[in-house]
Amino acid sequence: MAANTMPTCEAPKRATETVPTERIRGGRTYLPAVDIVERDDRLMLVADMPGVRRDDLEIVYERGQLSILGKVDPRQTADGIECLRCEYGVGDFARVFQIGEGIDASKIEAELREGVLTVHLPKARELMPRRIAVKPQ
Repeated sequence: MAANTMPTCEAPKRATETVPTERIRGGRTYLPAVDIVERDDRLMLVADMPGVRRDDLEIVYERGQLSILGKVDPRQTADGIECLRCEYGVGDFARVFQIGEGIDASKIEAELREGVLTVHLPKARELMPRRIAVKPQ
């Protein structure tokens, strides 16, 4: 009879992937995962910010720099309940991007839907692609 060669699965002692964090004001601040897409007329930034509410979100665009800060309230556990394994970290989110001066700051819009922040950064008119007609002779 052959020995059992089926592989076993064990939980890792430490996670191999880590989420970048910083310690600020006694808590954790996470760097949210972000996708940035460029279109002809705008940049679009999409950031994962689970647990952030609209009222706890601050977005500032100043001198070509976009700053995003989202505050998350600590989880409350019921009395007598102990977490045996807590993998979901709770903390704020912060990220700063050098976007450049070519954005029309007066038309920046943002929306937060189910923990996903989308920021629309319209390009300034002078940076938009322009079709040039060739005059007939």
